[in-house]
Amino acid sequence: MDIDAWVWWLIVAVGLGIPLVLTAMPEFGMFAVGALSAALVAALGGSIVAQVLVFAVVSVALTAVVRRIAVRQRTGRSAHATGIDALKGRQAVVLERVDGSGGRIKLAGEVWSARSLDGEQTFEAGRQVDVVDIDGATAVVM
Repeated sequence: MDIDAWVWWLIVAVGLGIPLVLTAMPEFGMFAVGALSAALVAALGGSIVAQVLVFAVVSVALTAVVRRIAVRQRTGRSAHATGIDALKGRQAVVLERVDGSGGRIKLAGEVWSARSLDGEQTFEAGRQVDVVDIDGATAVVM
């Protein structure tokens, strides 16, 4: 029984897909795509040299591109602030008088404890204030 070259490439692609699933190493996925590309070349009647060349070029190119994207994702910070960082700089409404020792504000639809940045400054109920920092569960306002 003589198996066509494209079938061998499909077997290689599946073989490379198994460690991808087991180890979560994306490099195996890149090589599996390279093997699928080589299988396509073989099915179209390409020579063994063309098949191996396509396998190598596709695998290396995908690995380089995906690696570059992964490094950029790892080193780059998100453009969107989340958590308490998203609250800094927002405006809030004073619910109970805020001074250096405490008070209450409504920030992002939630009631927060707050204190003024300048301990001597006070803000009366109904006034809008700017949140400059979050100190634990207390918003620091001015």
